[in-house]
Amino acid sequence: MTASFEPATVGELIQAVLGGAFGIDPAAVPVIGVFWVAQSTRFPGTSQTYRNYYLLFRAGAHFGACCVERTQFDASIADELAGSTIADLLHDARLPVRIAALDAYLAGQRPHDADGRAQRVMLPFGDPPTRAVARDEAIVQLLRIAPGTKVGLIGVVNPLVAAIKAQGGVCMPCDFNMERTQDGQPVVADMIGVLEEADMLLVTGMTLGNGSFDRIIAAARRRDVPLVAYAQTGSAILPRFLGHGLTALSSEPFPFSQFSGDPTPIYLYRHDHGG
Repeated sequence: MTASFEPATVGELIQAVLGGAFGIDPAAVPVIGVFWVAQSTRFPGTSQTYRNYYLLFRAGAHFGACCVERTQFDASIADELAGSTIADLLHDARLPVRIAALDAYLAGQRPHDADGRAQRVMLPFGDPPTRAVARDEAIVQLLRIAPGTKVGLIGVVNPLVAAIKAQGGVCMPCDFNMERTQDGQPVVADMIGVLEEADMLLVTGMTLGNGSFDRIIAAARRRDVPLVAYAQTGSAILPRFLGHGLTALSSEPFPFSQFSGDPTPIYLYRHDHGG
């Protein structure tokens, strides 16, 4: 596969991997460890509880991750899938399984540290609020918001709402699981209006796991608007779209900031929009 390969969709990228385009045959890569993780976070002095559920695969030295809905899986998924190959999992009917498998495979075949486009940033030692603030500040570095810019935020994180407004942008928040932002702004569940009206899109990697990413990147290409992503889900997948629909990216491989107090890396990618 040449460096000019530009996948239009996640499904096209999966087919390329299955066809051997990225190196080792995925049928020869076993997934030894499978994890289903439930995690809730509430920072001191706030009323918002963040609830996250993750499907994690370990293939060799690397992890793949997909954030899922509470009802999609339970801990029995670990016994069901442990010992499968990446190829097995890329054929699974369940999208989050395919995403976590694709992420684990690409984390090994296209590591961030070997990608000349990636800027490695270390999150500091510290408690969850300290590390979350550092992560969000790194994401904000990717935003270039002119005053009055309408920013569609698909997957709401309250510090990013504040950052958009602090730069003079108009935040258009969209999320399946939240009705209002911490500052009281209504959150819409349907992204159609956001995709058509926003001047810039800022989206979470969870859009990979719920199947909306293909639609989002297609809208960004069609309307020629910047698309910025921040990802724990699919952190090794999204760099494959940089420069052909995706403008900038913060990739956070496992262990995520909330799962460790030690310094851990995130990787910032930028591509000049239209350049």
